[in-house]
Amino acid sequence: MAEENSESSAAKSNPDEVALELMKFIAVTTGYGKGIPSAGFGGKEKGGRSAEEYAEALLELFDRCRTAVRKGPK
Repeated sequence: MAEENSESSAAKSNPDEVALELMKFIAVTTGYGKGIPSAGFGGKEKGGRSAEEYAEALLELFDRCRTAVRKGPK
């Protein structure tokens, strides 16, 4: 548990780490950047994004999160 607290303290002192954690949370919980999932098959669907498009979407999300963290609370 002490290890967890030290990681939390480090993340709070570094805005980029906070932005990265926020980006990961949003991406995992919403499926951000993956496109619209299709029911049934796990293969590549027509509406899905390529790896490059997915990476670009995540980088854009990280940039938005970093801007929000640096801006701070209103």
